[in-house]
Amino acid sequence: MIKKVAILVNGGDCCGLNAVIRAITKTAESHNIECYGYIDGYKGLVENDYVRLDHSNIAAGILYKGGSIIGSSTNTIVFHYPFTNPDGSIDFVDMSDRCVENFKNNGFDCLFTLGGDSTQKSARDLFLKGINVIGVPKTIDNDVVGTELTFGYDTAVSVATDALDRLHSTGETHGRIMVLEVMGRFAGWIALGSGIAGGADVILIPEIPYDLNKAAEAILKRKSRGKKFSIVVVAEGALPKEKPAEEFAESTGQETGIKVKFSGAGERVAKELEKLTGITARNTTLGYLQRGGKPTSNDRLLSTKYGAKAMELALQEKFGVLTVLKNGKLDCISLEEVVGNNKDLGAVEGGTKDSNVKYVTMDDELVITARNIGICLGD
Repeated sequence: MIKKVAILVNGGDCCGLNAVIRAITKTAESHNIECYGYIDGYKGLVENDYVRLDHSNIAAGILYKGGSIIGSSTNTIVFHYPFTNPDGSIDFVDMSDRCVENFKNNGFDCLFTLGGDSTQKSARDLFLKGINVIGVPKTIDNDVVGTELTFGYDTAVSVATDALDRLHSTGETHGRIMVLEVMGRFAGWIALGSGIAGGADVILIPEIPYDLNKAAEAILKRKSRGKKFSIVVVAEGALPKEKPAEEFAESTGQETGIKVKFSGAGERVAKELEKLTGITARNTTLGYLQRGGKPTSNDRLLSTKYGAKAMELALQEKFGVLTVLKNGKLDCISLEEVVGNNKDLGAVEGGTKDSNVKYVTMDDELVITARNIGICLGD
């Protein structure tokens, strides 16, 4: 019987995290189950740093708040945990056994892991080592395998759409190409969603290597019809045809988690389009604005449903699973399915060739809609 549970948040923050924490906590309270939160994600699990959430003010009044009341850790891998030596050098140690020991000594019966691909990979690995785990899919990129929708995505798309609305007025006033770079290292869900909702003329996503000559042609065609400005949305991971990704990558300077990031996609596209079209182009990189602030009502609803469902699964003692939305209904899938081919214990870097990322497919309704209404996708 479940008597005591814990929650941790790992990876980048997104809107809806607190709503999930609140839903898990309130569902636990209604079943007389103690609920705790590990501070700063997997780091808290290693250091055994946690707080009680049920019947406390910590988890009160948080439904509308962005971020995470229990913090989060990024690029923290318990199987490859950094320790700084007195001389400043860093050693990496497998702390997974300590995590299991801490968890069991505290008397916890279940651990809820709120996070994306890398977080759930670590969750699967800890499950294999004896921790009862239930994952909840978190990422603004909407690219977690097995679920139709992740919380945080709707808010990110809303923020990006609002930015496009504002860029429209400046672009139209000055007759410019206005480029908006949005998040999406490997999947273009935010770019597509906001681009369609925000009336973009060109959308460039990681799944479609682009030819900027095609985008320039679309922009010049608009100009010939009297449209003096254009709106371009670029996912940060969008890349041109016939050029290796490494040419546009830079190190994060970290030895754990995601080691490579793509840099400056929007700025590159703006400069090249200006050369190709002769029209002044300006880039805006939305960055972390997509992650913060109040969640939309849709994200609050989705997060609450995910949290309540996760606690329901714990009561049923269904562990080693991820809470998902499938065919519009709440369900769960095995964490093994989420991990895909990335099977090695402790190998949690996201976006590897073995990672199981939910990519945009060419038969997706968003792609079809974009093409139907004349949006150029760079191909």
